[in-house]
Amino acid sequence: MNFLAHIYLSGNNDFIKIGNLMADGIRGKEYEKFPLDIQKGIILHRAIDTFTDAHSIFRISKHRLHEKYGHYSGVIIDVFYDHFLAKNWNNYSNEKLSDFVNRFYKSLDDNFEMLNLKTQNMLPHMKRGNWLYNYQFIEEIERVLFQMDHRTKHQSQMGFSVKELKEYYIEFEQEFTQFFKELREYVTEKLQTL
Repeated sequence: MNFLAHIYLSGNNDFIKIGNLMADGIRGKEYEKFPLDIQKGIILHRAIDTFTDAHSIFRISKHRLHEKYGHYSGVIIDVFYDHFLAKNWNNYSNEKLSDFVNRFYKSLDDNFEMLNLKTQNMLPHMKRGNWLYNYQFIEEIERVLFQMDHRTKHQSQMGFSVKELKEYYIEFEQEFTQFFKELREYVTEKLQTL
């Protein structure tokens, strides 16, 4: 799952959300230096990634891209799934997506000194491009994937994967919907044990 899903799945605790956002930039036991709820967010992020990578539905989505995009196919599906979450946001929340996103950006600004350097550096770009809100638009997904492709020195070819998103849109959306239902159930239980 990508940024939006990780934040959404964190519940109402801003520090768990922040930890969940930062987690990819935190190695090993580095998380122990953060406040407890941020630690919980990092641990939750890792649990979500483990659940996702092992899930049969996610693997079906990923397999559709594997021949062309290799080990980047999982990263692409993470972004595709965030698109479907943003596009269908009203199915998952009573709060408008724009309000949810703006509240989260404010929380990041208010707690900027707690963020790791990677997240501090990313935040201005995230806010300027309003990534979390704009995931609902296919042209934004394409832009994000081209930027990610640029960081791989164009080895991944991720920027071109919107072709497959459009071609298999119904299949990807159905897979996301079924998978996300199971992921939400898993996370609800996981949050109780943190």
